[in-house]
Amino acid sequence: MPIIYLSPSTQEWNPYVDHGNEEYYMNLIADAMEPFLRSSGIRYTRNTPDMTAASSIAQSNQGNYDLHLALHSNAAPEGEAGTRQGSEVYYALNSPKGQKAAEIIADNLRNIYPYPWLVKTLTTTTLGEVVKTRAPAVLVEFAYHDNLEDAQWIRRNIPEIAQSMVLALTEYFGIPFVAPRPVQTGTVKVNQGWLNIRQYPNLNAPILGKAWNDTPITIYGEWEGWYVVNYEGIVGYASSQYIQIP
Repeated sequence: MPIIYLSPSTQEWNPYVDHGNEEYYMNLIADAMEPFLRSSGIRYTRNTPDMTAASSIAQSNQGNYDLHLALHSNAAPEGEAGTRQGSEVYYALNSPKGQKAAEIIADNLRNIYPYPWLVKTLTTTTLGEVVKTRAPAVLVEFAYHDNLEDAQWIRRNIPEIAQSMVLALTEYFGIPFVAPRPVQTGTVKVNQGWLNIRQYPNLNAPILGKAWNDTPITIYGEWEGWYVVNYEGIVGYASSQYIQIP
């Protein structure tokens, strides 16, 4: 199953035009993403507010991630404060995977941002969280926080933004988007042996692990007769007919 490094902004010194700051609101978006990530089977490591961009990059590079995803909001250059609007999704030049992820994310943001023609994908050779990470990387500037309308759009649409991001990630990774549900504990119930945990919700998908009969298994989500499960740290899909929920 895919694993991402989730890196909301640590820039508490970047104030929004009315109240709050970039770090605060980007962490709210990351908080709102977590249930969607979990239910869709996307594993993640997340930075913390006391970190910096440099330490986030370093931590990301210590792991083996399928995507580094940085969450930010923007501000216009001095002299243009409050005059710009729009979403910008950055990827590294000569990174096909980064470009693919950026384009999918931008397409999904166009469905919720009020001015879809202002949602752009852009290349960068300078943004550290894009060009200095081992994993393919995308940095999203959701909107301009020095513009009142944009700042209010972020604040009022955090659940929608979070859902849009995870919907884009599932499309990028080629897995189903699974709506969040309360996490439950079930019990494996097979005639004998074990229950296969698979990489995709398909009987022909590669087997990631085996859950033994009569053992507990954690259920994150459900999709067309399959559960998204965690069994002793193995996250994948298991047939729901072989899991009993109290």
